[in-house]
Amino acid sequence: MARLKTYFLAAATVFTALAIGYVMQHGSTPDQAGLDRSEEIVVRDITDTSSAAMPRLPSDDVAAKLPDAGIQRVAAERVTAPAEPLPQERATAGFDCDISLSAAANAGAMVDLKLSAPCYASERVTIHHHGLMFTEITQPDGTLRVSVPALSTRALFIASFDGGDGATASAEVPALPFYDRVVLQWKGDTGLQLHAREFGASYFTEGHVWAASAGDLSRTARGEGGFLTRLGNADATAPLIAEIYSFPVGTSKLSGQIALTVEAEVTEANCGAQVEAQTLERHGDAPLRVRDLTLDVPTCDSTGDFLVLKNLIEDLKIAGN
Repeated sequence: MARLKTYFLAAATVFTALAIGYVMQHGSTPDQAGLDRSEEIVVRDITDTSSAAMPRLPSDDVAAKLPDAGIQRVAAERVTAPAEPLPQERATAGFDCDISLSAAANAGAMVDLKLSAPCYASERVTIHHHGLMFTEITQPDGTLRVSVPALSTRALFIASFDGGDGATASAEVPALPFYDRVVLQWKGDTGLQLHAREFGASYFTEGHVWAASAGDLSRTARGEGGFLTRLGNADATAPLIAEIYSFPVGTSKLSGQIALTVEAEVTEANCGAQVEAQTLERHGDAPLRVRDLTLDVPTCDSTGDFLVLKNLIEDLKIAGN
């Protein structure tokens, strides 16, 4: 029965991945039922700004350096550590390898996910949700907790490990119609960022929402502004990363326009390369809109500069309540 469950989950995961396929992982994205598809965008007209105008985010990669001086090297006996058992071997040895996933709606049309996978400690896992995909790494005990902005009132989530095992969960999110959401997602180190400047806000002032100033739910609950959620662990192999901006259009006390831009820092990791990304937009009751993005990054002579990609995402027009 356990094997049948695994086969069923694997088949369901494959089917869902094909239905909501993400261009970063599969190279192309098939049409999706209920989604508003647009042609792929190749970005060439960009604004190159000086790096002095944009503070850098802290690096996700921390390299540990050990001092070499004063260390005496001596020969040691070769010790062969026992091989770590595979999940199937652990199950045979009496481990409980059942994988479970639960989903509970929370404030801000967010969904709290709890994953338990005792035989997948510190393992890469991909979370799928109606076209949104991001990778995380489980804790040493095989658990993971993450809060995800819902993209559907009947929100389905899939947690999938690289070997094909996984679990599903769903939650009803009745508050979602009160929010507009915009997703920017990509694979690897692209230097991409999502920025929202609310009601004419200048860069790096109150009302400029981005990864370094993400806003908070208390401000959103008062109808005074939106918030940004960053999902994905950059330390995972071939990481899928997503940034999601949410604004409470149904309860906003303010009226006006929110300028949304995709921006990219030119780094040694992406200079001279072509990067790909995808945007998902949810406005009111309209179908989820999906757009694929291809960007030619300038050469490494521009390292440290920032590219501002305008008009890729529809600005939000807010009518106060």
